[in-house]
Order: sequence, then structure tokens, then C-alpha cells
Amino acid sequence: MTYSVKETFPQRARPSRDASAAPGASAVPAKSPDPGTLAATVRTVGPSMTRSMQRVAEAVANDPAACAHLTVTALAQRTGTSEATVVRTARLLGYPGYRDLRLALAALAAQQAAGVPPAVTADIAVDDPLTEVVAKLAREEQQTLADTAAQLDVAQLEAAVGALAAARRIEVFGIGASSLVGQDLVQKLLRIGLIAHAHGDTHLAITNAVQLRQGDVAIAITHSGNTHDVIEPLRVAFDRGATTVAITGRPDGAVTQYADHVLTTSTSRESELRPAAMSSRTSQLLVVDFLFIGVMQRTYETAAPALSASYEALAHRHSPRASRS
Repeated sequence: MTYSVKETFPQRARPSRDASAAPGASAVPAKSPDPGTLAATVRTVGPSMTRSMQRVAEAVANDPAACAHLTVTALAQRTGTSEATVVRTARLLGYPGYRDLRLALAALAAQQAAGVPPAVTADIAVDDPLTEVVAKLAREEQQTLADTAAQLDVAQLEAAVGALAAARRIEVFGIGASSLVGQDLVQKLLRIGLIAHAHGDTHLAITNAVQLRQGDVAIAITHSGNTHDVIEPLRVAFDRGATTVAITGRPDGAVTQYADHVLTTSTSRESELRPAAMSSRTSQLLVVDFLFIGVMQRTYETAAPALSASYEALAHRHSPRASRS
């Protein structure tokens, strides 16, 4: 049996944030992002931009001090693009217009002048000694975690936490490396007494998604934001009335069409030795921890005893006395 993302149920409209967004563009937040997150945002949304927009984004991220003094026309000339491309890039980076981006660039340049260290990216070569690989990966992971935390929409996180804390049932969808992240989240939620399941098989995921209704939560984990096998069960859950959450590295990906709440992750720069599908796992696991701790706080009176009981049960199972009986 095959399933099509184009099939829809009539029960529910898509989230209103997509109503006015142009294809390939994300909605502009009410508040401009912190200037310090600009480089992280460029790394996150850059791969989904057109090549001309990428040139603008890379220019402002690499030399904010110089670009802060440029008019929209001057920046367009510097990057070999058009004024319209510069404005669209500013909006995709989270700023209402180019003027707001210039103000952010000036603030970022001031931070750098004050000694705030720039982001570190590590290219690992085939012939690098392991000592250098360890050092490069450690720096890269630290930067990825910092970027994810800096750019995360806390309001979206709080809404997702609230839905999970009150959920009757939770279904998590992920394929490949994202499936492992989904399993990690489900194991955490089970330990505090919530009913949760992780699915890496699309047919089983859809079968479970069909059973969801209002009061349930479905979570899709996909770095690309365009993984059909993850989007389809989320769409079914969305149309059935469940609250839906997307954990993705692409805030303009197709998965967000069916997500009530979008949690954006960052990732280290993709390379031949470390493709994005693998390096994205670090930031996904951090978001999973954010969700778990938030739910633990909301449900502490019931979660704490459940967590304690699971520890005691596992400790008893591995105790010498238990093994002899």
C-alpha cells in the first residue's frame, strides 16, 4: 500500500503561520533574533536558500562590520545580487527588513570588537591524526549545541512541553539517525509514566497516527524537513486533530506544514566524512533533553515517583540477590 502526502482529511486546516508565507520562505517572527545568533541562523537556513541569497547571507555573517555600513543597493552590488534578493534574505534570516538586519550587524560587530569569540567550524581531513579529530569534533559539537540553544524559539518549546505534559498518548516518528533520537525521547518519557511510542517504520507509524485524536501528541524528527516517511504520519496525526511537533533543521521544510509547533535545530557544517544526517543528531538530542526536562518540571508530582520507581526496579533486577533468586 502506498500513501501520498497530497491526500488530506477535511478535519483541520494547516497552521495559520503558513497562510501568507511564500514557497521556500518561513514566517517572520514578531521579534528580531539576537544578533549573536546570526551565524547560527545562516548555517541552519543557508542550505535551503537560493545561491544568490546564500551569497548575501554569507557576506553579512562573515563581515558584519563592513556590511553594517552598506545600503541595500551597495550590499546587492557587493554580492552580485539584486536589492530584492537582499531584502528577501534579511526576512528569511528573521528580520522584518534590511534596516533591522543592518542594526543587528552593527550590534554583532560591536560584540566581536569587544572580544566575543567567533564561531568555530572544523574541517576534518582524511589524514588528520586522532588527537586533532577529537579536538575538532569537540569544538564543533560545542558550537552546534550553542547555536541550537541560541536560535531555539522558547515560546514554541513551552507550547510543545505543555502539550506533552497533558498528552493522553505520544507518538514519535523518525527515520534512520532521527529514529534513534526518537527512541531516546520515548525512553525518557516512559520513565516518568507517560504513554509514548517511537516508530521507524512508516506503515506502522501511519497505523498508529490514524488512532490519534485531540489531546494526543505526534512528534516528527527530520533534519532535512522533507523526509516523506516522516511527513506522512505527521500529516495523518495533524488531520486527526492531534497536537503536532516538528524537530527539524529546516524551518521552511515541508514537515512544518503539518506542525503546530516547530523546534529548529542547528548542525555542524556538512562534510564528506560527516554528512548532515549524522551530525544533526547532537542538536536533536539537546532538544529532546529540553522537552524532557520541561515535561518533568510540569509533571513533577507524578513524574518524580515514576522515575524513582523505574530506577529501583532496574537496580533490583541487577542486584546480586535478584540474580540468585
